[in-house]
This record gives sequence, C-alpha cells and structure tokens, in this order.
Amino acid sequence: MSKSSLLNAQITRRKLLEYTGEVGVTSALLTTLSTVPFSKKAQAQTLPQGQAEFKHSACLVNCGSRCALKVKVENDRIIQIEPEPAVNEAEFGQHQIRPCLRGRSNKYRVYNPDRLKYPMKRIGKRGEGKFERISWEEATQMIANEMTRIRQEHGNEAVYYQYGTGAYYHTQGSPAWHRLLNLTGGYLNYFNTYSTGQINKATPYTYGNYSGSHFTEVEDSDLVVLFGLNVSETRMSGGGQVEELRRALEKSNAQVVILDPRYTDSVIAENAEWLPIRPTSDAAVVAALVHTMITEDLIDEDNINKYAVGFSRETLPASAPENSSYKDYVMGTGEDGIVKTAQWASDISGIPAKRMQQLARQIANAKSCFICQGWGPQRHHNGEQTVRSILNLPIIANQFGRPGTNSGLWPYGNKYGVPKLPAGENPVKVSIPVYTWTDAIARPETITSKTHALKGADKLNVGIKMIISQASNVLANQHGNLNATREILQDESLCETIVVVDNHMTATAKFADILLPETTYLEADDLVDNSYASGSNCYMISMEKTITPLWEVRSTYDVCRDIAKHLGVEQQFSQGRTQQQWIEKHYQDIRSQRTYLPEFSQIKGSGIIDQHRTPKKDSVAYQDFYQDPNAHPLSTPSGKIEIYSEQLVNETSDWILPAGDKIPAVGQYLEVPDSQSDKETQKKFPIQLTGFHTKGHAHSTYASVGVVKEAVPNEIWINFLDAESRGIANGDMVRVFNDRGSVLAAAKVTHRILPEVAALPEGVWSVVKNGVDIGGCINSLTSHRLSPWAKGNPQHTNLVEIEKA
Repeated sequence: MSKSSLLNAQITRRKLLEYTGEVGVTSALLTTLSTVPFSKKAQAQTLPQGQAEFKHSACLVNCGSRCALKVKVENDRIIQIEPEPAVNEAEFGQHQIRPCLRGRSNKYRVYNPDRLKYPMKRIGKRGEGKFERISWEEATQMIANEMTRIRQEHGNEAVYYQYGTGAYYHTQGSPAWHRLLNLTGGYLNYFNTYSTGQINKATPYTYGNYSGSHFTEVEDSDLVVLFGLNVSETRMSGGGQVEELRRALEKSNAQVVILDPRYTDSVIAENAEWLPIRPTSDAAVVAALVHTMITEDLIDEDNINKYAVGFSRETLPASAPENSSYKDYVMGTGEDGIVKTAQWASDISGIPAKRMQQLARQIANAKSCFICQGWGPQRHHNGEQTVRSILNLPIIANQFGRPGTNSGLWPYGNKYGVPKLPAGENPVKVSIPVYTWTDAIARPETITSKTHALKGADKLNVGIKMIISQASNVLANQHGNLNATREILQDESLCETIVVVDNHMTATAKFADILLPETTYLEADDLVDNSYASGSNCYMISMEKTITPLWEVRSTYDVCRDIAKHLGVEQQFSQGRTQQQWIEKHYQDIRSQRTYLPEFSQIKGSGIIDQHRTPKKDSVAYQDFYQDPNAHPLSTPSGKIEIYSEQLVNETSDWILPAGDKIPAVGQYLEVPDSQSDKETQKKFPIQLTGFHTKGHAHSTYASVGVVKEAVPNEIWINFLDAESRGIANGDMVRVFNDRGSVLAAAKVTHRILPEVAALPEGVWSVVKNGVDIGGCINSLTSHRLSPWAKGNPQHTNLVEIEKA
C-alpha cells in the first residue's frame, strides 16, 4: 500500500484519538496550541531519517492576520505546529507572531478525512456530490475545451472568476487563474467584497481615500469607542491587530466602550464597558450623540466647517436643497422633521438615553478619543448609512488627525509589498458588484448601470455560463438565501460549467462539474506578505513544502500552466519559469529595492523575513490634512471631508431603486427590511438574527476540522428571556427558521446577547437534509436583497423564529 493510501485508510476518529492520546481530542489540541518561550529564530535543519526537523510555512486564511507556522516534521509526516520565535526582539519587543488555534490546527486540516485527493468529474446531479476520478491530463483538457466552447458560443463575458478568499497565495491560486484568463480572452470581473461592500463604497464620498489610524495610536488615547469591532476573535493571533491594540492599552490605560449586540471576547480582553445595541441602529445612536453635543454646546462649529462641508447650512453646496445639512437632520429641521434625541435613539437601539448623553460628553471632552468601526455593522441593507454616520462622529467631535485619534475606520496594515504573479490586463472591461453573481446567472437582462451599478457597460449582454471557483466556498455556502442560490446552480441551462479548486469536499465542491485538489498551505512553496490587518508590523514569509504533497494534489500554478499549454499560450503564461523560479524572481525584485536583504538561497523556506515596525508618526489618519487642510486637501471634490456629498447625489440621481430604498446625501438612520424596524415581518419572526465571526474558523476555512469544532462549538446565542419563553435550555438543539429556510443548531443560552436578538456563527458548512440545513449554516436564512448604494451584502439582517427541535 502506498503512503498516501495508507494515510487515507488510517485517518479515522479512533486513530486520531489514539494518535493524540487518551486525554481526548480537545486536551490534545490545547497541548498542541501551548505557547513557546521567545527565543532567537532557529534555522531548519536536515536531520537523519527518522528524526524530527522543523520547516516553515504560513496560515494564508482570510482573517486579516498573517502568521508564520513552524512545522515539526518526521518521516515526511507533520507532527506538530508551533509559532516562530520572535525576531528583532530589541526593536519589536514581545509581540511575537503567534498563530491562533486555527493556524495551529493545520496538521489536522492537512490530514482531514474530507481532503480532495484526485481530479474528478461530476457523474450525478449538481449538488449531489457524486464524482468519478479522472487524470490530470483529462481534467486540464476538459477545462481548456470548456473555456474555448463557452467563449465561442457566448463570448468572453460569459466566463466568471468567483470571489473567494480562502488562500492568499502570491504565485498560485487566484493570481495564476487571473493570469491565465487574461491571456486567453478575459473574463467577467467583480468589484468590492462580501466583507466590506458598504464601507468601501461609502468611505470615498466622505474622505476621498480610505485611511485609519493604527492601533498603536491608542497609546495616546484616553477613550476608545468601538462600534462592532471584535479583534479578539477576528484578529486574535499574534500576526493580527489584537496584540497591537492590547499593548497600546497597557500603556494608555484608556477607557474602552464597545457597542455590540453580543458581549464579545473583546469586551472581556480589552476590559471594556459593553453597550448592548440592536443590530442596524448604529446610525441612530450617532445622531443622538451629535444631538447632545449640539444642545450642550460641546462642539466647535467653526472648527468643523474648517475641515468639512455639509455639517451646517452655510457649508452646503449650492445645489443642495434647503435645510439638508447633517445638523438639520439631527435637530429635526430637515426633511423628516424628527429631532434625534437620545430618547428617540434609545427606543431604536436599546441603549439607555442617559448613557448615550454621557457618552457624547465623554467623546467631546476626551483629550484623544479613538473611534473605530468594525465591518459587521455595515453588513445590512442600509449599511452605507451606518458607515457614513460613524465617520461623521470624529469630525464633529474634533477627534481626528491628532495622536490618539482615528477617522472612524478600521485601519489596514502596512504591506511589505511582495509581488504577485503578474495578472496582465483583462480584455473584458465589464464588472458586476460581487454580491450580484446569482442575478448575473439567472437574470442577466436585469443588470444595468442604473439598477445594479454595473461597471464598463450600460447593461450585461450575456449571463454567466462558466464559473471558476478557487479556494472559495461562496457558491453554495457563503452567499445569501442559499435555497434559492442552489436552485439557480442546479439549473444547467443557466450556468453550464462549474470548476471548483479546493482542499476539501466543501458545500461548494459538491456543485462542481470538474473538481480539482489543490495543495494545502503546508504543502506549498510561496513568498507572501503580512496581509492586510497585521497593524504596524511589516514582514514577509518564505514558505516551503513541509511535506510531500499527498495523493495527486497540485499547485494551481502547475494546473494553470497545463491548461495554458492546451490553449497554446504556455510560454506566455510561464515565461519559461517554474513556480519556484517566479518566487525567486519576486524576492530579487524586492531585494533590488532593499539591498540589505540576504541572497535568496539563504532565506528560501526560512519563515519570517525582515520584521520591523513602521514609525509611529506615520500612523495617524489624515494628520497632514488636519494640520493644514489648505496645503494638504483630500481627494474629495471639495478637498474637504464631505458630510454632505454632492457627488453622491449627482451620480445616483437617475438610478432605478426598488420600492422603499433611498440614498441620502448625508448619513442617516434608515429603517432596514428584515430588522427590528420591520414591524410587520417581526409579527411572524420576532427574533433578529445576526452573524458573527467565531474563533473556530475564518469564514468557512477550518470549519470541518474536528479538534477545532470541539474546542469552539458552533452554537446559536440566545438570551435567557427568549429561551425561557420557548422552553429552550442551554445545549438543546433548536430549529431556526423564516420564509427562506430552516436551520438546526445547538443553543447557547446566555446573558451575553440582547433579548430579541440571536447570533449564529457565519462560515459553518451547509448540509441540507429533507429541506433543513442540519449543518447550521446561517446563509440558509439570510436575504439576497441588495443594499441600495453599494449593492452589497445584507447578511447580518434576518428576522427568524426559534423553537426547540
């Protein structure tokens, strides 16, 4: 029996328990995840056969962090995952780049029983998960043939590369596919992301460009106010922002206030005050805070007008209607005539009016208040209004541009700047909002620049006929209204060919026509950077294959190179280089700018390289503009912060919006369908369900790893009052349902969530049986109603009922 066959036969739960010891899987995981002391970096050693050696890889999952993995290997088998030692300790202190429990579970992810082992083609109905094994030659030829056929019959726009963030490679994965598709005619592209659709759309109309102060600035803060920000679960590793925030708080001892529907681990870890807030009500709270600041004379209106347009009437553009400033909106002299008092906002948000008034005074009187919003609050139908409202708060309270302050945005990290495989130019100029791909399959004739914000054309001329899904579980797991989505995917007269590339038999993999196994992180070579949310840390990681890739799994660089050969563009695709040669080229490109770096042979597969901190003086958002707005204008049309956006009005005035949708010129609280403000739907489904990021998986990556599921169960959070009235006890299986679907999940009965609100982890794999999602995937319940402006993701807004199963 071959080694790969033996592994396949032996990885059972019983064998896993035997392997990890009789103390049990969870205890074994905790042992594996134990930290190691800081020490100087150890170089990998080649040891005699039968002895352990250490190799170096990285966790490339989309959590925003980027953690190096020190992999203990013996006889070509992974024994244990450890953190890399700290580097440059004198400069960097004790902020070791430690992987979290997800990253340290990579051994189990590699040896998981649901690994994809061979290229396969579908033999049953789409979604049944029935496949037969084929050769790599057959698989790559079939894909090349389908790409050619689809383009000949329907045009290049009919080929769509699916959004997916399961593996942030630089020389394989998405960069390889983009390069191949561009060389062979192009493809229908998307813009924006599921995570940040509303915030990415709204921010430029306030600031012009996106900039958030780094969490290092909290060193100089005396108050930190976080709207739905939960770094202790979303950025919880040493490679993420959580360590930067905590160490800054240790220095400043700032008061922290977190507004969130859940009492999150960030409330605990940051020693914060929790203000329980109903989902979708953040904009109402901001308006009430500003109302208190105005009525109690806590703001300097001349100072606001120095930096911003649209707060008061005298700074409105000439085209603006009368009484359309943000101050008019707040004081009730605007269009709706409602005074945005603390009591008004309390009825909407659930936060006591007196506490909101106190918070307004605290923010206005703080020496330096760091105001920040996470991405969860904007994932609802009117999430753009949440974004713009929170962005108003630092401006109005004069809490931006100085040390210890922020812009209201969640800061990105400084990137080291590692090149990716060059994609080239896409000959197809048409792109759709990322959340509209099901419409582009089933109803392409409805997608226009006025209805769906289509880019590059007035209307979509052809539907999606071929999908490439790489390291993405979006198709049948992460998209809204999954039951309707599955019906669209199952209709082969609509989308004719689906190619899925992944590591495991995900919910999406079951819908593939051609299914390909890719190397996991620990089986791949690459040179990657520090990702987008690693804070002020700046580094790259040289990854190596820690073991021989199992079964017939391959790098997608090699797969795409084979497809390119079938299509007659292999030389243009590879330029005569192997993947390893591209990696070396990228390193040499970096080294030509950073001449102090050693030769590639010295760093190949060595882990973390050139870790350093960005000078703190560069970490304050819009600091130059604050110091001299005339010398350093913003990129907005006015050169100032635009609380009222004339550009927004002009660009959307002729849009065709669904009934009830609105895009106001200033950030406003707007009632949200399928939320607590939707009183008619709430009569039938009284609980507002929101999603959250769990420590157990990053989106759907790691969701099938058994040891992590035992350590962090997927449970629906329910308040004691709601559970008691329904006869539900902690640990009971419950049915969560609405008109879109039905889900089974275990109940976590807790005071750590608001009454009439429930929360279910996102990313759980969907498994449907007899019409019920027994896997517990929240997206069987979510809406596909697009947000009005960004046409973005509304998946944190769902009314449901819950009953004991």
